[in-house]
Amino acid sequence: MNAAPQPAASATLPIVDTHHHVWDLSVRAQPWLDQDGLAPLRRNFTMADLEPEAVAAGVTATVLVQTVIEPGETPELLALAAGNNLIAGVVGWVDLADPDIPDTIAALRELPGGDYLVGIRHPVLVEQDDSWLHRPEVLRGLAAVAQAGLVYDIVCTPRQLPAAVMAAAALPGLTFVLDHLGNPDGDPPDAGPWASALRELAALPNTICKLSGVLSDAFTDRDERTAAGIDNLAPLVRQYFDTSLRAFGTNRLMFGSDWPPCTLTSSYRDVLTAARALTDDLSPAEQAAVFAATARRSYGLGSAAQA
Repeated sequence: MNAAPQPAASATLPIVDTHHHVWDLSVRAQPWLDQDGLAPLRRNFTMADLEPEAVAAGVTATVLVQTVIEPGETPELLALAAGNNLIAGVVGWVDLADPDIPDTIAALRELPGGDYLVGIRHPVLVEQDDSWLHRPEVLRGLAAVAQAGLVYDIVCTPRQLPAAVMAAAALPGLTFVLDHLGNPDGDPPDAGPWASALRELAALPNTICKLSGVLSDAFTDRDERTAAGIDNLAPLVRQYFDTSLRAFGTNRLMFGSDWPPCTLTSSYRDVLTAARALTDDLSPAEQAAVFAATARRSYGLGSAAQA
């Protein structure tokens, strides 16, 4: 990271949003929305809602990510991508413990929009076993994901990160993408268990980290969200970012909005403002990596992400 501050990311800088969701509750239930505090999210969120905000913010492409543990959702997301100019890739869900996972992935690729499948994710957050990602049957499934040329998105708690480290070490041919900086959620930003596990994961060359999830809490109050100045950022969020940046570097760090969960506290514009403020002292080339180049390379995104 440069010592001298550089100009903030220009509004014309191509941006790839590597992490957002959509859902239609009349088509598919979202059981996770039953948790306390999520009432504002218990409605439909569609691409028609996101597109005006994303385009106005300079986003040229997105990666659409699964939300539920159901085989029917991924075909719906692929079909949506096939008919939408903004979506450049889909991270779907398959049962990693299923011995037929190679056939399942092959079948998904034969569906409308199958070419948009770039990765697989399972919400490890719901698993009671902190070592779930290192189970033999899961490692076998992850090996099939690698064989298919896909990446694997990790969404987990800090206590589950050590198993992610072991899985990534066991499968050097698979790219692991850590969502939301590993969900530090109040953990010590420099010397605690989260920071230790994050550094261990980053020490493996087949790992990438998403600057997502924490951005909606980056400003200490709403009046500061319109400011570009980095001094207005919540100290803990800034420290999480700094630890992640030092560990992964800009070539293995990429922006994601986490829309619509981010709307619980922030608008889409707020989230992008926070990301720009956090990266304000990076060089233009480093900013280009965080906002687009790392995403294109990591997910193998097509022409939509190059616009």
